[in-house]
This record gives sequence, structure tokens and C-alpha cells, in this order.
Amino acid sequence: MRDPRERLQDILEAIGHIERYAVRGREAFEKDELIQNWFIRYLQIIGEAARALPQDVRDRIPEVPWSKIIGMRHILVHTYFGLDTSIIWDVVEWELPILKREIERAIKELPQDLKKD
Repeated sequence: MRDPRERLQDILEAIGHIERYAVRGREAFEKDELIQNWFIRYLQIIGEAARALPQDVRDRIPEVPWSKIIGMRHILVHTYFGLDTSIIWDVVEWELPILKREIERAIKELPQDLKKD
């Protein structure tokens, strides 16, 4: 069983993995299937970690659009063809920096005695 803080840390680590290749820019992302798959894989991990967080922890961080993150994970996992890379890039460019800030803040502010799932 993983502690909620560990799940939040999983999200931050996945964002870090995405950031490593996002600095190459949109053009590199659009041209390189490996980078696309890398982003998709780590976005799935973010969604899975979000899904596994206890509801009371998610409720403590209402600024994060948990249902959208979890919904995106479902789409990424179950849509084998036809994923829109422009949507994926927009999430990486615009949404992940905000998510990163909120998760970092939450880790600092959450009580130490959070129960494991």
C-alpha cells in the first residue's frame, strides 16, 4: 500500500520525466513517435496516481481537476488510434506546470498523519 504522499510524489516524478523531453519543443514532439509515447505513458501514470489517491486527499486539493486527469488517463489507456497529439502537447505545455505547482504545495501542506490506501 502506498501513502498518499507517495502517490503525489509519483505525479511529480512523472511530470519530471515529461519535462525532460518537453524542452525539445513542440516540433520535436510532433515528429518523434517515441517522445509522443513517452508523454502518453507518463500522463497515464499521473492519471493512475490521481485515481488511486483517497477521495479525502483529493478533496483537500480542490484546485486540481482530478476528474479531468483521471478521465484523460482512461482515454489514453483505451484509445489505441486517433489520439490528438495537439491536445497532448497543450496539456504538457499549459496544464502540467500548474499541476506541478499545486502538487508541490499540497505535499508541503498535507498533514503528516495521512492514512495509506
